[in-house]
Amino acid sequence: MNAPDKASLSSLTATDLSSWWMPFTANRQFKARPRMLARAKGMFYWTDEGREILDGAAGLWCVNAGHGREEIARAVSDQVATLDFAPSFQFGHPIGFEFASRLTRMAPEGFGKVFFTNSGSEAVDTALKIALAYHRARGEGQRTRLIGRERGYHGVGFGGMSVGGILNNRKIFSGNLLPSVDHIGHTHNLEHNAYSRGQPEWGAHLADELERLVALHGAETIAAVIVEPVAGSTGVLVPPKGYLERLRELCTRHGILLIFDEVITGFGRLGTPFAVDYFGVKPDLYTTAKGITNATVPMGGVFVRDEVHDTFMKGPEGLIELFHGYTYSGHPLACAAGIATLDIYEREGLLTRVAGLAEAWADAVHAMRGLPHVIDTRNIGLIGAVELASRPGQPGARAYDAMVAAFEAGLLVRVTGDIIALSPPLIIEPAHIDRLFTTLRGVIAKLA
Repeated sequence: MNAPDKASLSSLTATDLSSWWMPFTANRQFKARPRMLARAKGMFYWTDEGREILDGAAGLWCVNAGHGREEIARAVSDQVATLDFAPSFQFGHPIGFEFASRLTRMAPEGFGKVFFTNSGSEAVDTALKIALAYHRARGEGQRTRLIGRERGYHGVGFGGMSVGGILNNRKIFSGNLLPSVDHIGHTHNLEHNAYSRGQPEWGAHLADELERLVALHGAETIAAVIVEPVAGSTGVLVPPKGYLERLRELCTRHGILLIFDEVITGFGRLGTPFAVDYFGVKPDLYTTAKGITNATVPMGGVFVRDEVHDTFMKGPEGLIELFHGYTYSGHPLACAAGIATLDIYEREGLLTRVAGLAEAWADAVHAMRGLPHVIDTRNIGLIGAVELASRPGQPGARAYDAMVAAFEAGLLVRVTGDIIALSPPLIIEPAHIDRLFTTLRGVIAKLA
């Protein structure tokens, strides 16, 4: 029997296109003019008709080791044949423990435990629940308040949306978000920080807004503060020098847990294994996903400081310490993909490779300054952003047009509002950087 033909854009009917309600997409606009990616390898996608597209966004901040890694495919295939699924409630499987051990060995000292999830959204909600349960286990169950940050993105679970600070993610669901949540201000200020190369000099004092919330609510009511070390989905907001250090100091002073959302910054994006290593600031928990499996199989995780974990390990041994988990926590296929991914990272030095590319990358990002409509450029590690002036009454339209034009010119970028965000695979070479920014420069120069 012949295998069925794989779907192509030319074979898809209007009904086929209408069946998938796509996430974070203007569905009617997209389906009127689809942008289809049919295959991928290394630094590139190919469209259905065979056009080559340079991946300037690592898929969605996640394909850190590049596309089509045969080692990962083999590992997943072998695992399917060996053990396709095993429950993780009161049972275990060897590869889950092996992967957890590999991850904690690469984590900063003191982070000896990881709790597996299936996505960044689940990792955030898990971290928030661990924080709340931790204080209860310590006899401080009144610590129920969670503090997020304006313009923060922490996924789409109700916990993540509640501590998140992006208006459009919150407003439709605002009446059903978690109570007892507050936010500190973001750090993006073009008057002081425009065209900063790396971390801005101005803004460490903005962390002191946490003191205002402590005075307002009482430190004894606050369980945790959660921030992205580098805010990615809201347009690459780089923390000012001293900001994260100050936040850590305040949380320690007031007995508040500090959570870093490292779904984007984890696994080499900044030239270190984690942002914890890059900034030298230790939170109490940090979330990961995306690059943990090179995006081959969905997975996430929460790294937990030993003293937080050990607080739960008291009382009768037969008691479940944390009433939380997912059917697919530590899924065998995801663990197999993750181990193969770590092997690649280690063998090719990808977790630190960006450090050698950072200056050339920064030069390329800031060379966009002076182009029409560009009001800011910023960078850190292998992350960059080009912020465009909004058209009057049409926020986001100019960057959307840039994204479409870039795709037609052979480049995939991510946009959020009127910000073009860049985060290519860590295997990028100087020739790819030149091609990426030459293409982007041509696109921006033609924007209306």
